[in-house]
Amino acid sequence: MKPAVLTGVHFINGDVACAEGAIAAGCLFFGGYPITPATEVAEHISLRLPDVGGTFIQMEDEIAAMTSILGSAWTGVKSMTATSGPGFSLMMETIGLAVVTETPCVVVNVQRGGPSTGLPTQGAQSDMMQAKWGSHGDYEIIAIAPSSPQEMFDFTITAFNLSEKYRVPVFIMSDEIVGHMSEKVIIPDAKKIKTVSRPKPKGRQKKGFKPFKPGPNGVAPMPSIGEGYNVHVTGLTHDEKGYPVMSVDTQSEMMDRLLSKIRNNLDDIIKTESYLLDDAEIVIVSYGVATRTSYTAVDEARKMGFKAGLLRLITVWPFPDALIQELAKSVKGFVTVEINMGQISREVQRCVGDKAPSYHVGHPGGAIIPPEDVLNLLKEVF
Repeated sequence: MKPAVLTGVHFINGDVACAEGAIAAGCLFFGGYPITPATEVAEHISLRLPDVGGTFIQMEDEIAAMTSILGSAWTGVKSMTATSGPGFSLMMETIGLAVVTETPCVVVNVQRGGPSTGLPTQGAQSDMMQAKWGSHGDYEIIAIAPSSPQEMFDFTITAFNLSEKYRVPVFIMSDEIVGHMSEKVIIPDAKKIKTVSRPKPKGRQKKGFKPFKPGPNGVAPMPSIGEGYNVHVTGLTHDEKGYPVMSVDTQSEMMDRLLSKIRNNLDDIIKTESYLLDDAEIVIVSYGVATRTSYTAVDEARKMGFKAGLLRLITVWPFPDALIQELAKSVKGFVTVEINMGQISREVQRCVGDKAPSYHVGHPGGAIIPPEDVLNLLKEVF
């Protein structure tokens, strides 16, 4: 078999880098269905998984693909699927099942312009609110936004680590531009790649085991089916034993488990980057591919006399409320740059409140946002 990690310098696109990141993270199952512009993830990993003893299955549709990775996760393997907007919509009900059963898995969304069939071969960032609220009911989710092929590799490993640590589906919110652009990607030696595996039950006590009883960090140890533990997995409201209990108290207890394991670990989960924020009076907020031109917008704005700085969201969900609320105390305003008609900008406005004005620069998809669009807004309102 070929080595799990193809150490070295490669010139590959973001989709291929994502597949290699999954292999490096220890992914051994991929269930998917072809869809532009995410198909290259499936194509590449279908070739690589046999090299490492893994399994690739092309399912009959996206619903089956999502279901298959939940089943494989409960056998003890790290699992992933990849899709784009229409497929992401089809997966939403089963993503809710993954949340309530606390099943670790990774879902890659290489976003394209929508709604519906939209722009299959052109990028957008218009599935960001769907990532947070697409399935019904209350829940917390983790979503990461890469801006380059290198980050597609790196962040895929991060996504698996977070998924395993917190027993939650993790989304990689890429887009067609990042997915299809080819750049240098450095894959380190396997010994330098940190991977995390889900918490396992300790000791030999299997009788009376509670598969959904939280551990010290709020996450329950997860046995694999077939290891001798009594494991009942259901989408119904259930107690710590996993059995359905149709009561208000049980619903409250279950939801506390699902929400608290994320909300109580925000400092570990949320990642951001700042650029020239120390003395900034105007904060440009961006994420994913839109970040690439936002750096230039900040540099050009400085030349024009605007004290601009960039807050880059690496983790978009959970949202960095506290950080933006703190920044709002000392700046003149915020500008959110994203390839949609206003999704994350609403979250920025929610956090800022009446402390500072908040503006949006975006469009419906199909191209990156030129720095000039940001500069024109700065000249107009500041």
